[in-house]
Amino acid sequence: MFSPYYAWAGRRDPENHCAVNVALYGAESDRWAMTERGRADLTRTADRFSLAGSSLHWSGSELIIQLDERATPHMTPIRGTVTLTPEALPGRAFPLDPAGRHVWQPIAPLARISVELDRPQARWRGHAYLDANRGDEPLEDGFRRWDWSRLRKDGSAVVLYDAQRRDGSDLRMALRFDAGGGVEEIVPPPQICLPDGFWGVRRNSRADTTNGAAIRRVLEDSPFYTREMLELRLGGQVSVAIHESLDLDRFANPVVKLMLPFRMPRWTSRRP
Repeated sequence: MFSPYYAWAGRRDPENHCAVNVALYGAESDRWAMTERGRADLTRTADRFSLAGSSLHWSGSELIIQLDERATPHMTPIRGTVTLTPEALPGRAFPLDPAGRHVWQPIAPLARISVELDRPQARWRGHAYLDANRGDEPLEDGFRRWDWSRLRKDGSAVVLYDAQRRDGSDLRMALRFDAGGGVEEIVPPPQICLPDGFWGVRRNSRADTTNGAAIRRVLEDSPFYTREMLELRLGGQVSVAIHESLDLDRFANPVVKLMLPFRMPRWTSRRP
């Protein structure tokens, strides 16, 4: 949905504008890959998505991701296997606007992950999360901005979702997902302001108190999008949360789209 090439092509033929995005954040260095590829590099069935050397396969109980990508800007390789095992599959999707043009589905809000990379050499296991978004119109047509947070707390997952719709209305969603697949709507805690990003992107979150959130590490900071790890106090308990802020007014700016190819190159196969 953030592809400048897809936008320049008139948002037609989405299968000709696909990418596998990989972001690795390490103690010493980070790697980012998001190479767009065309239809000739794409193969997909009901349970497998293959794009050039990378693939995602649903085995029936696990999502197995084979990675063969190159990180920008130095083309360093990212190769290996990521296996995601769901702990809960709620089977529900949530409309983000009254007309249902934009839908968010938390596929596996509670999951385990195993990462085995050859390049760079890295191994770890931990908690994971899997969701999906789909829409019938460009994201910037439906929304001005949004903030999203996810954390794991007391064996459950909590997601906080706030958005300003283009029609002037607001989305305020707070959900708790348990290990049995149950979903509970909870009262959103008070909204708080976080420091703006380096490029001026406004960041908000929700916590018990006005000082109940602190940025532990900034992961991404761009002219229209930020991602960070937070220490978030919720229900009297401090947890580590992943937080995102997205400014779609900025994303819609043609100048911003001209900047995107530096992080998102496009390579196409010469096969017919």
